[in-house]
Amino acid sequence: MKKIAILPTLLTLGNGVCGFAAIAYASKIGPHSLPSEMEFYFLLSSGLILAAMIFDVLDGYAARLSKSASDFGGQLDSLCDAISFGAAPAFLLLRLGLDWQRPLVRQAVAMIAALYMVCAVLRLARFNMENSPDPASHKRFRGLPSPAAAGCVVSLAILRSAPSVWGGSGLGGEMLQMFVRVWAPLGTLAAALLMVSRISYPHITKQVLRGRRPFSVIVQLVLALFVIALTQELAFFLLFWGYALSGLIRHVLYRVARHKSSSLTDLEPAQRPGVHR
Repeated sequence: MKKIAILPTLLTLGNGVCGFAAIAYASKIGPHSLPSEMEFYFLLSSGLILAAMIFDVLDGYAARLSKSASDFGGQLDSLCDAISFGAAPAFLLLRLGLDWQRPLVRQAVAMIAALYMVCAVLRLARFNMENSPDPASHKRFRGLPSPAAAGCVVSLAILRSAPSVWGGSGLGGEMLQMFVRVWAPLGTLAAALLMVSRISYPHITKQVLRGRRPFSVIVQLVLALFVIALTQELAFFLLFWGYALSGLIRHVLYRVARHKSSSLTDLEPAQRPGVHR
């Protein structure tokens, strides 16, 4: 390897640096930190992981635009993704687990965080092995993409850092904190399992950035921007978890419909609905 693409490589390294910085700032959150400090570092760490997602989109786009895509860039991208979308969200979950006082629950949260990181690495390794140079094969993902899974964890940290969404320190704020406390480990476990699943997910960035698309795609994009402007701190939670759960719901509905179709096919003609002798 004598030559590498400078701009895509720098963008990819920016992804990894943002992930490392997210871990560094999240490490400043401790059991004795002031509430204002915890909220600030949760928000800052979450913002850095979101910035890593932007770098992750831009590096691939720059490589395709400059026609400099290479195996080196793909491997480097996966290594940086493992930091930003594997280790950083897992460490962020550990900090979210500090809200629990029971040592047993904290240990369970730590195990889920480790499992999440393992699933993210496995997801990236599987993607490298199954990745095809054919552009038509890149329209959908097998399993929840690691940036989307990281976004699910980040959205919970953003809610944790913005208790004013449901009324500050009142009853609404307490309910929000309880929801984040309970759903953070359970939701992260679900996101980890979805990453290593075979459930199909659409490639959002390629649907938006590449070529002409149906009018429905524009409508969906406008609705997403409207949700972000309207709900603010809740927007990331709704968008990331909506994307993650939509694939699961679509998969379940497809399996149920397929099962019903095969059951009707196996019936005798006289037993099928609407068929009479």
